[in-house]
This record gives sequence, structure tokens and C-alpha cells, in this order.
Amino acid sequence: METKKIAVGLDIGTTKIVAMIGIRNEYGKLEILGIGQSKSLGVRRGVVDNITKTTQSIQKAIDEAKASSAINFEDVVVGIAGQHIRSIQQTDNITREDAESIITEEDIDRLTKQLYKMVMLPGEEIIHVLPQEYKIDSQSDIKDPIGMCGGRVEASFHVVVGQISSLRNIGRCVTSASLKLEEITLEPLASAAAVLDEEEMKEGVALIDIGGGTTDLAIFKDGIIRHTAVIPYGGNVITNDVKEACVISEKQAEMLKIRFGSAWPGENKKNEIISIPGLRGRPAKDITRRNLSKIINSRVLEIIKAVHQEILNYGVEEKKKQLIAGIVVTGGGAELKHLKQVVQFVTGMDVRIGYPNEHLSSNSVVEVTSPIYSTAVGLVMAGLNHKEKQAEEQEEELEQVVEQQVQEETQQEETQVAEKKEVKRSFFAKWGDSLKKILDNAE
Repeated sequence: METKKIAVGLDIGTTKIVAMIGIRNEYGKLEILGIGQSKSLGVRRGVVDNITKTTQSIQKAIDEAKASSAINFEDVVVGIAGQHIRSIQQTDNITREDAESIITEEDIDRLTKQLYKMVMLPGEEIIHVLPQEYKIDSQSDIKDPIGMCGGRVEASFHVVVGQISSLRNIGRCVTSASLKLEEITLEPLASAAAVLDEEEMKEGVALIDIGGGTTDLAIFKDGIIRHTAVIPYGGNVITNDVKEACVISEKQAEMLKIRFGSAWPGENKKNEIISIPGLRGRPAKDITRRNLSKIINSRVLEIIKAVHQEILNYGVEEKKKQLIAGIVVTGGGAELKHLKQVVQFVTGMDVRIGYPNEHLSSNSVVEVTSPIYSTAVGLVMAGLNHKEKQAEEQEEELEQVVEQQVQEETQQEETQVAEKKEVKRSFFAKWGDSLKKILDNAE
């Protein structure tokens, strides 16, 4: 299979690293060809803090993905998250020389690239520049300015910024694993592409991606991203709370959370008891399911309240900023029992769990439909979109080259015809002069 047609998403999370290989089939659906997964070592709260361990974890996931798909690859699209990520709103403009000519994609690209030159705080770098609304001369609230006329084009942008050191560390881990970093994508954007539909993003929706180390928020309205935030807490904090409260190992705490945990204590009876085996012959420990749920509920409430505050900061109380589609929860934390009810209780908004199955073909592996793989699926989609855009640009460049060659050949032909005409005109002119001399001499 041609590697030009496939894309590989690499989700470097706090608890796990996932490498996923996909291709778009003839119906436009995403077909997952292979997947590899390893325990994430060397990543804390979405940030690499040990290059060697992270590289080894990446290599293990990549090798597993290659083995399951029988495909060799190098280029990967990497997701980035972590508490070092922040976003700002910014406006900028360009002035066009010919106000009567139509606005092209080149004009919009020039305006967007102009934002990348913006001066940032020391140690920070721009990751994404996402256009929102445009203003052409005096006309505002324009979603797509291409094809319109105007002299001054202004736009508001959502700019995502991250620490240079964190970005470089991710790059070093990827290259150390003998891979090529094709593109870096903000993980909430990748998850949104995998689990949200166009109608939700148009009417207004908040995506909550609960990962192992962080909880990411992305708000969409009118089909445009409006706000992003990173809460520095995730599923690992809940596991740690269970570990400390029950005085058990981290592995046991994680197992308890997944198998018996619930975000809503009222769902469990007081007499339901879980027995936890002791370590190396030590006596077993008992805990009621209700108490376990109380421990989990306490931390879940803290996370959801922090997310809800970010949603309120966006201004959902304003009519034009209302989120009619409510909230979509995805990520590994979305699998916690009764989480949907807790989020609905805290926010008072409609809630659903986001599964990345809308864009997947029926031939894909069943396990990738879990919310755990939302980010990885979105990264594969981003990689395919990137390759398709590159192919279109190459095709346009080829068309321009061919057109230029045709123009040059036409010009050469026209020049040759003109030269031939000039030779003929010169010949007949000389012949006429000679004939005139002969006639004059004859007289």
C-alpha cells in the first residue's frame, strides 16, 4: 500500500501512547488499518519530563502498530496538550492594492501567516492560528470572504500558544524513535473532529476531553472554535485519591476505579462491599462501593466545576453565545460510570458521551470506537486532510507549470510566425525594389 495515501496519528498521553494508522476509503470514511498502544512513561500532565522513557514508549506503540497493519511508515501527526497550552484572541488586517479585484485564498493565507510573526512571551511559540470572523472595509461578521471585493481585510483569530521547550521535547522524542514529525495538532481540536458533527459546532457545543493528566475544553459556535482551555487535572488524580484513601497500590486503585467506580455515590447501596487483596500475603482490605464513589465524586466535581467556570468565562449567558448542543464528553475519563449525570447536574446543560465512530468505516477495528481513542482518530483525520491539501497544492503547482510551458510554447510559435512574416515581407520588399530599378533602367 502506498504510504502517501495513509496517515499515522500519534497520541502522546499521560497514561498511554497510541499509534493509529488509517486511510480514507472510496466513500470518504476513515478505515483504521492498525493500532499500537503502550504505557506512557516519562510524561506528566501532558508534558514530557523524561526523553528516554517517552521515546521507548513511543517506539513500542509504533512497532505494535506496524506489526498489526504490516505497513512501514515514518511520517506521524502528533497531538499536543498539557497545562503549558494557552489561547488568546487577536485581530489583524491587510490592505490590498486593488480593491476592485476579488479576495483570494492567497490573501487569507497572507493575513493568517502575518499572525505567526506576532511577538510572544519569552519561551512561547504559536501552535495554531485559527480564523474566526472577517471584516471587509465596513462590512463585518463575514464567515468566508473569498470571492468578495474590498481593500481592507480584517479578521479576528483564536491563537493557541505553547512552551517552546515542550514542543521541542516532543519533537526530540519523535525523531529519536526514527520518525518524521509531519504536523503538530492541538489535541482538543483532534478530538472535536472525531466526535462532533457540523450541526453541533454550528449551534454551539462544549467538548470536554478528560485524559489521564489533563482535561481539555474546546468551545465551538457558528462552526468556529471560540475558546480553548486546559484544566491541569485528569483521571490520574482520581486514581491517586483512591490509592491514598484506601492505602492500596496504584494498580489496584486504577482497577477499582474502572471496574467498580462511579461518579454518583447515590447509585450504590451501603452494604455493597469490595474486598481488595493485600500485597504479598498481607490481609485483604474492604471498602464499600458507596465510599469508593464518594472519593471519586469529590474529585470529579472539582474537575467539572473548573471546566464549567471556563464555559461561563466564555459567556454562555449571552444569547449569541448560547451552546444549544450542550456538552460532549470524551476521552478515557468519559467511561467512568454516571459521569454524564454528574456533568449534567453541575452545568445544567444537555450532555452526551462522544464516540469517534461517526467518521469510521465498518471495516475498522471495533475497539477504536471507544472514547479513549477519540484523539488518535482525530489525529489520523488531521493527517489525511494534511496530505490531501498537499496533493491539491502540488496539483495546482503542476497545472501552473504546465500552463506556463504552454504559454511559453505559444509565445515561441507566435515569435517564429512573426519572424517568418518579417522574412517574407523583407524578401518581397527587396524584390519590389529590384523590379523597380529594372523598370527604371528600361525607360
